[in-house]
Amino acid sequence: MKRSSRKHRKNLRHKRVRKQVNGSTSRPRLSVFKSSRHIYAQIIDDTNMNTLVSASSMTPKVKEMLGDDNSGKLNTASVVGKLLGELAIAKGVKEVSFDRGGYPFHGRVKSLADGAREAGLVF
Repeated sequence: MKRSSRKHRKNLRHKRVRKQVNGSTSRPRLSVFKSSRHIYAQIIDDTNMNTLVSASSMTPKVKEMLGDDNSGKLNTASVVGKLLGELAIAKGVKEVSFDRGGYPFHGRVKSLADGAREAGLVF
């Protein structure tokens, strides 16, 4: 029997999460993707199929907020969440559905979620 790869298992978890979480116009979806070096988040309206707001660890504003004190990935994820929350509030989005993207809800994903909640998003 062939072992499934890590990527395949993550995709299965993501599909399982996406069965439950769906973004609408009134409550869009906050989607998270992380690579080994960076973290990306976007707020998506699935009914109109468009991205309302996005932020990542490569966004110039995030780099500016971090400054020279780049103190790890958890802090970076928190700053990305705060920026995403601020941009969403400015666009008029207050409530979102959190799509963790198949990742466990701890570490950088949890830090991003806490930062977004700190900025005022409700989920």
